[in-house]
Amino acid sequence: MESIRTPIEYQSSDGRLRLHAEESGPRNGPLTVLCLHGLTRSGRDFETLAAHLAQRYRVITADQRGRGRSQWDPAVANYQIPIYASDMIQLLDRLAVDRVVLIGTSMGGFISMVLGASQPARVRGIVLNDIGPEVPAAGIKRLRESLNTPARISTWEEAMRHARRINEHAFPDYGEADWQAFARRLYVEDPAGRPVPACDPAILMSLNQPSDPEAVTPTLWPLWDRLGSIPMLAIHGGLSDILTPEILANMAARHPDLTTLTLPNRGHAPMLDEPAAVGAVDRFLERLQ
Repeated sequence: MESIRTPIEYQSSDGRLRLHAEESGPRNGPLTVLCLHGLTRSGRDFETLAAHLAQRYRVITADQRGRGRSQWDPAVANYQIPIYASDMIQLLDRLAVDRVVLIGTSMGGFISMVLGASQPARVRGIVLNDIGPEVPAAGIKRLRESLNTPARISTWEEAMRHARRINEHAFPDYGEADWQAFARRLYVEDPAGRPVPACDPAILMSLNQPSDPEAVTPTLWPLWDRLGSIPMLAIHGGLSDILTPEILANMAARHPDLTTLTLPNRGHAPMLDEPAAVGAVDRFLERLQ
């Protein structure tokens, strides 16, 4: 039975924007889970996982400013991790959530780490999906090139082909139906029924400037070392160029309560609908109870 999703509209931390989230599952469940998406994505990425978890837990999926159903920010300099983290604190305050488990994909993992370091008493556990405290320059370069690949898209068929062209390295076993669903997460329909990106193109500013990939490579190891009291699960795409085996091993060596899972046939980033990933998240949440 599919859980009913309730929309949540709330003000951003600076009071200027209307932001969107969705809630499902029992409000009195044993855990509250907040799902945080990647750079150009939205809360729709978690539809399958959220529906599964909502059978037992209160689940919140959030669209960060500039994505999904949240308003775009005319001050593009506000598209940065600390401000997203502040928006999530605003959301948790709005819902009176004092203890939360965070599930963060890629950029959402950075937000999760910032929240864990700044509000450790509030964060019960963290699931990181193919992200760590360090990102190789080669991965940044590949992301920049793929996200800036020009495309003229006027039909859903063209949207599907483009989504496949820039992401098939990460999902080598996907079929046509999978790519159609993938495109529906990346695009929304304009009034004429044409697919348009479900995010503000200006969010790529931080990725595109400066021109040297080394200069935008996050190095958050000091922050990582402050997260030792928070139980964590790290899910790693075995084909990923964003979270490497070496970085994952270093994460485990420096965190006393980190569980890891590698998905052999996934790149950056797993969709968290993979059976092994769902099982690992289930076991992690059960332990947190």
